[in-house]
Amino acid sequence: MNTLDATRSDDACYLALKTRDARFDGSFFTGVTSTGIYCRPVCGVKTPRRENCRFFGHAAQAESAGFRPCLRCRPELAPRSIAWSIQDASTILAQQAARLLDEPEVWGDVTPSVEQLAARLGVSDRHVRRIFEAQFGVSPMQYLQTRRLLTAKQLLADTDLPITQIALISGFGSVRRFNAAFVAHYKLNPTQLRRAGAAPAGHGIRVRLGYRPPYDVDAMLGFLEKRQLETIEFVANNQEQKATGRTFCLNSGGKTHAGWLVAEFAPAQHQLILRVSDSLRDVLPQVIRRVRAAFDLDADPLAIN
Repeated sequence: MNTLDATRSDDACYLALKTRDARFDGSFFTGVTSTGIYCRPVCGVKTPRRENCRFFGHAAQAESAGFRPCLRCRPELAPRSIAWSIQDASTILAQQAARLLDEPEVWGDVTPSVEQLAARLGVSDRHVRRIFEAQFGVSPMQYLQTRRLLTAKQLLADTDLPITQIALISGFGSVRRFNAAFVAHYKLNPTQLRRAGAAPAGHGIRVRLGYRPPYDVDAMLGFLEKRQLETIEFVANNQEQKATGRTFCLNSGGKTHAGWLVAEFAPAQHQLILRVSDSLRDVLPQVIRRVRAAFDLDADPLAIN
């Protein structure tokens, strides 16, 4: 099994898959050899036979092995696995490299190379390749390509943003490269991933963000409610709605992008529904990352408790 957690066996992963245990969402992905698709543990499709399952610790590993993301459970919505500080230096350095690749604003309009990544970390490019592949099972550039593709896949499914804009804000330099990457990796054109029901332009942009249970929604909103700033923020924590919103400002590419966002919890689905003003569409991936960090959506509540 290719996994970030060497202590988790294939049998344990299959048990979590059979029971659709949301506590393991994002901690591994299942590649189904009979279909060529990879899924989250919470996928609602019929559980595949054990002999048809391969388990991966990261989406990039599954895609590198030739599997395509499930259009039903949508791996791009899964929370990420968090590295703990008790890990060794090589593991921590690999996680730092991944975080740099996850933040395109660090690189501006330039697609980073392994050499540039190594220079940022203060180590050799050979060392970066070695520790990264040992940790994630793929090269840094394969990891980056998967991140871009899954970011674009989410925006195609959840929004009505133009394909040209999605290509650019996801990190692809051109629509041609974007289309070529989708066809090569997913055997689909980007337009085939469009979903009906996306919020139309002018009414804000809505995306879904996953988290692991048992996430304490009331505690999070209670914390924010005690500290909310009048006229800037609101918090609603009642039977009808569990949400918070505020004005928002982000500097990126030498420009200041200002607008608003509203984050509403959907506990039954283990999701946070994020609505963002149209004025922030050019920096939507950065906004999503800031919101995931602010609400600690990648946390493992069982480990914390």
